[in-house]
Amino acid sequence: MSGIYIHVPFCKSKCAYCNFFSLVTEKKVDDYVEALKKEIVDRRSYLGDELVETIYFGGGTPSLLPTKYVEEILELLHKNYNIISTPEITLEINPDTIDKEKMFALKQLGVNRMSIGIQSFHDDDLRYLGRRHDSRHAMQVLEDLKAVDFEKITLDLIYGMPTLTEEKWNKNLDIFFSTGITHLSAYALTVEPKTILGQKIEKGELQGVSEEETILHYDVLVERTKANGFEHYEISNFAKDGCRSQHNSIYWKDVKYLGLGPSAHSYDGNSRQWNVSNLTKYIQLVGNSEEYYEKEILTLDDKFNEYVMTSLRTSWGCDIEKIERDYGRSYASHFLKNVKKYLEMGEMLKDINTYKLTDEGMLFADGIAAELFV
Repeated sequence: MSGIYIHVPFCKSKCAYCNFFSLVTEKKVDDYVEALKKEIVDRRSYLGDELVETIYFGGGTPSLLPTKYVEEILELLHKNYNIISTPEITLEINPDTIDKEKMFALKQLGVNRMSIGIQSFHDDDLRYLGRRHDSRHAMQVLEDLKAVDFEKITLDLIYGMPTLTEEKWNKNLDIFFSTGITHLSAYALTVEPKTILGQKIEKGELQGVSEEETILHYDVLVERTKANGFEHYEISNFAKDGCRSQHNSIYWKDVKYLGLGPSAHSYDGNSRQWNVSNLTKYIQLVGNSEEYYEKEILTLDDKFNEYVMTSLRTSWGCDIEKIERDYGRSYASHFLKNVKKYLEMGEMLKDINTYKLTDEGMLFADGIAAELFV
């Protein structure tokens, strides 16, 4: 099992909180696609004989990409990689960049999962986040998706911003549950220093994030998703039975994946590499067959630490037998020694041979994982 990620860096505007590589332009789309197609062919041996089960268009705003280019990219991927007959093909969309006609065209090409960046159904929240769409756009895109009959949909919401009261957060969740959508990605707002939001908060132009409000919203989220039959299978992801995002699960299961496009990351089990985060350089370097990425060979310590970090984020947790088998007895002893206090504090629990974070522990996942690193 493996997956392929395609980074589409184009946006109509930069969201205030966004820390991903993206550009407010569509001028170099043609050149980008040509470079991407060359990279697809050049890296066809990266995954070896692994079966590719998922393809994911992320960004940026992939829904800005002309449909003809999505078709060309998918055709080239199928020609050069060992892709299963019905892979999960996901495309991220923003409500103001897609209509029913384009949805239908993408579905005809094999795109079978849509990931919608709604973030909130309240206009003041959307203005705070610097989103282009409003609540009207949000509801319209959901109606269009229903009309086109997409079976797999992920809806994104953000909580923790100061404009979002508990009442409004509950209303966002009410609307989500009413749609019948079976997958929710809900993220606590994080403020990065170099983002528009970070700079405005630092200047005092916008109110900052309250940790207490964020925890309150998280508690409401966990309680209500559980009550509505959703599995909390990763810190920020909730799904009905059988409706998990297969692509996102790859990142938490120590599975190989190939990242294509500027800033995209790849992992082959022994190393990580990442493409240059500059569109002009990416196009030039790929076009000239020059090196366009950096690479890091992972040590055994690195692999153990990454396993702890990623698996602790999930409902399946850390498997102590896997740790001993894959990394050695000393790593298992280290883990067991350091995990004790979190069991006693109620932030972790033991389930046969696995160690998992409790709902409370999920709030402190990064800190707990860091304490378990070697």
